[in-house]
Amino acid sequence: MNLNFTKNGLLFSFALLFLGCQSVTQLSSPTIEISDVQAAQDFYSWTEDRIPMVSAHRGGPYPGFPENSIEAFENVSKQTPAVIEFDVAISKDSVLVLMHDNTLDRTTTGSGKVIDHTYAELKELFLVDNQGTTTSFRIPTLAEALRWSKGKVLLTVDVKREVPFEMVVEEIEKQQSVPYAAVITYSIEDAKKVYQLNPDLMLSVTIRNEEELERFEDSGIPLKNAIAFTGTSERPKAFNQLLHDKGIFTILGVLGNLDKSAASRGDQLYVGFVQNGADILATDRPLEAAKAIQELVPETSSKSKYFKK
Repeated sequence: MNLNFTKNGLLFSFALLFLGCQSVTQLSSPTIEISDVQAAQDFYSWTEDRIPMVSAHRGGPYPGFPENSIEAFENVSKQTPAVIEFDVAISKDSVLVLMHDNTLDRTTTGSGKVIDHTYAELKELFLVDNQGTTTSFRIPTLAEALRWSKGKVLLTVDVKREVPFEMVVEEIEKQQSVPYAAVITYSIEDAKKVYQLNPDLMLSVTIRNEEELERFEDSGIPLKNAIAFTGTSERPKAFNQLLHDKGIFTILGVLGNLDKSAASRGDQLYVGFVQNGADILATDRPLEAAKAIQELVPETSSKSKYFKK
């Protein structure tokens, strides 16, 4: 199969895989269109022909593209189909914005705690990339990110501790983003709370072993609502298979040590993670990881109907 690579080999065309084209050049990456709840549950229901993907941690920051910026999301999504993970914080006047840290110092031209600033103050700041370079990009609101994402990418929404789940779910509902915006939860109690707020939402749930799986199964939340985050170290292949047998997608967090290992030892390590049962790689290197695992994308897949040129 012929795949087209551009921009120093980092970009590749998944469209060749999904659309079955044999000799097309300069194609942009297909978007992911999940239009209703049933489609989301179908997409995340594990099947043998699932399409392995990357999840861009904090949106996939690269030089010139700060974390948790719509510009970073756009940069990644133009180059590979992706799940975009981002963080939601709250301003002094209760506006939901995208920010990972509790403070502004590292990623913006401002300083101090996010929650001590009004949105009017926050929107005057510029975002700073991971190399310390100030950009012309601004802090986005959750509403802006949800609107941008529709028909382009899937989302996993990481809710900071001081942010009420009620506000996040309300905004997801307001923007009609329930089908494509999964909410990240770190405990069974949080998962049950989000499920009670909206039983149609997909939930990213930490399930790293059989004990945590059993606790989730006892929670009353249907398995069809779950995407299993299996931690930041590889799980045994047999455990991944157990999740797959129950129809559950797995997200392996390769961010951190596993990303560093791939950067130093070779990106083919990402292939091994997928072959071991990881369906989505949550990574700080989404373009490199996506390029490595493209060879594992099936020629035809029941999931490919959700990828649109």
